[in-house]
Amino acid sequence: MTKSELIAGLAADNPHLRGADVETIVSTIFDEITAALARGARVELRGFGAFTVKRRDARTGRNPRTGEAVPVDEKSVPFFKAGKELRERVNAARPDRPVALPRHEP
Repeated sequence: MTKSELIAGLAADNPHLRGADVETIVSTIFDEITAALARGARVELRGFGAFTVKRRDARTGRNPRTGEAVPVDEKSVPFFKAGKELRERVNAARPDRPVALPRHEP
């Protein structure tokens, strides 16, 4: 789902709101989450999940084409951990997945 699909779906589900207002609401929410992560804060949406920033230390990487050692700087990356309710709903929506059965060796 893209941001525009999200906005269109919310606007269709809430006909009392103008499409421009729904777009402003969605953009504001994303902007606030982004700003909080930029400050190093944790964003938790109960029942959905938590956004945090993880730090990756500097390291020596490899250029896959030449095999040459390349220094990789320290960086911060956004991280999302799904909440329990989200995990349960996603798993319940996929009953067609095969279940891995334990193997018994003869």
